[in-house]
Amino acid sequence: MDTHSILFQAFIFLLAAVIGVPIAKRLGLGSVLGYLLAGIIIGPFILGLVGQDVTDIMHFAEFGVVMMLFLVGLELEPHKLWKLRMPILGLGGLQVIITSIIIMFAALAFGLKWQMALAIGMILALSSTAIVLQTLSEKGLMRTDAGKSAFAVLLFQDIAVIPMLALMPLLATLTVTSPNSVGHAALQGWQQTLLVFAVIISIILAGRYLVAPIFNWIARTGLREIFIASSLLLVISITLAMQAVGLSPALGAFLAGVVLAESEYRHELEVGLDTFKSLLLGLFFITVGASIDLALFLQSPWLILGLVALLIVIKILVLVLLAKQFKMPIIENVIFSFALAQGGEFAFVLFSFASKNGVLPQDIIAILVVVVALSMALTPVLIILCEKYLQPIFAHKAEERQFDEIDDGDTPVIVAGYGRFGQIVSRLLRSQGFQTTLLEYDAVQLDLVRRFGTKAFYGDVTNLELLKAAGAAEAKLIVIAVDNQEKSLIVTELCRKHFPHLKIYARAKGRREAYELQKAGAHFVMRETLGSAVLLGRDALVSLGYRNYQAHRAAKMFLHYDMRHLDELAELWGDEKQYILEATEKAELLEAVLKADQKDRQELEDHAWNAEDRPTSSTLDNVEKNQ
Repeated sequence: MDTHSILFQAFIFLLAAVIGVPIAKRLGLGSVLGYLLAGIIIGPFILGLVGQDVTDIMHFAEFGVVMMLFLVGLELEPHKLWKLRMPILGLGGLQVIITSIIIMFAALAFGLKWQMALAIGMILALSSTAIVLQTLSEKGLMRTDAGKSAFAVLLFQDIAVIPMLALMPLLATLTVTSPNSVGHAALQGWQQTLLVFAVIISIILAGRYLVAPIFNWIARTGLREIFIASSLLLVISITLAMQAVGLSPALGAFLAGVVLAESEYRHELEVGLDTFKSLLLGLFFITVGASIDLALFLQSPWLILGLVALLIVIKILVLVLLAKQFKMPIIENVIFSFALAQGGEFAFVLFSFASKNGVLPQDIIAILVVVVALSMALTPVLIILCEKYLQPIFAHKAEERQFDEIDDGDTPVIVAGYGRFGQIVSRLLRSQGFQTTLLEYDAVQLDLVRRFGTKAFYGDVTNLELLKAAGAAEAKLIVIAVDNQEKSLIVTELCRKHFPHLKIYARAKGRREAYELQKAGAHFVMRETLGSAVLLGRDALVSLGYRNYQAHRAAKMFLHYDMRHLDELAELWGDEKQYILEATEKAELLEAVLKADQKDRQELEDHAWNAEDRPTSSTLDNVEKNQ
């Protein structure tokens, strides 16, 4: 068998992924670490199933990084990107500059020339876009402060690759026989600059005015495979154009994604490319693992481990201090700092470029490539350690924060939990003149709402003394809006025992939680998605031709009977067979009642609330009173 054939290589890579990734996921290590470990095992230094030519495969796999940034760009409309300008320029810029300077001084301490030290500092200041975004996405952290800040830093780093490539030839101290320059060697500096701007402007204009008509024409064929092929062609064209002028293909792809973020074909582009992106990223991670030169590592293990540790420590310290200056909460700070504490995939490109331009000797590059690859492989491990050990420590410290002293505990209503649910209830009550005492246990959420001028108090709502200080003995009603069923039950039981006069209105995720709260003593329970779902259904009926009053009446009746049936079925909760039987009968009864009511209304030829004259909220209130 030809072990160097493309089919055999594809078989080995796919087999490694299929076996390694599920095992890693089962062990809680994440898919990225599974790919990396699989690459190390099949690499030339353990099983030897793939040879020394993994570098060529990596160049192909790096296309997955390009696709990833294109898809990330599709999620960011220009106005959203503009909102990120401060973290991109501020946090990202300071990270690259400060990290480069510190690593440069560390390299000078090893006796290197300042040109070499500066080059190493710039290259090692970069982090891995592929590993960080993939790992944070898997853990659902991309929408957190840590995820958004990490993305901003990574984006600036990708942009910073351009001036790094331009600066690298100026740092040359070694003799080379065939130096390479950025872009076209035959062009002068000003010509090269014009070419770069021309390509970027062309991508923007093509994205706005050319791509949409082309995809519209292709979509008319009805052939999904042609649309996918066109999507791939678009990304490859951008990659080639950016490479032709010596720019980062990933940056060009991201720019094109942002331009197309408002396109009507955005969703189709995401669906068409996502599978290819996932496969190529997996291949990229495997090749990173396979490229780790274990033979070189075994020759100088302590030197390489020391350099890896030094790189990680420097990056974590810089990131922690910067995140603190940018007012990032400590829990978000640690995950942000640990996520970016590695070298990046563009380091491989820059090391190769530095070698060809006589900036760094090959023996130093060989060691640093292993350092970068090992730091990338350790990233998922660092994040796991951070989540399991560091975050609980800081979370515990946050819990030790002293409860606020409540100075307006004489309001008629206490709102326990000031998240999205509690905010809506409180705003409605305040709009009608009822003052509320707001209690919140999440310090991050509390600090956020205080920025908007809302007066809320920090405290654990399951603490009896806090409820007394909040005025539970004099209040008329408590709204339990915390997003934790166990805490909701504790508060309900405390209020029933110590403040029996207090009306308890509670939030529940679903029917099971609602029944638990009812049994604990809540006077009224609202399932958190019921009201919004009914309102959406009401507007859907209007869109389907119902008059506004017809839709409003149907929605109101549905809500009324659904909540009545919830109370009637409460006694059967726990007897699954009988509960399902009764619930099915009541669902059929509700459907019959609604159909009968609609038929009666049609016979009366009700002309109230035509489709062009949607009622105001005051009109709705009057109608409800007259029902």
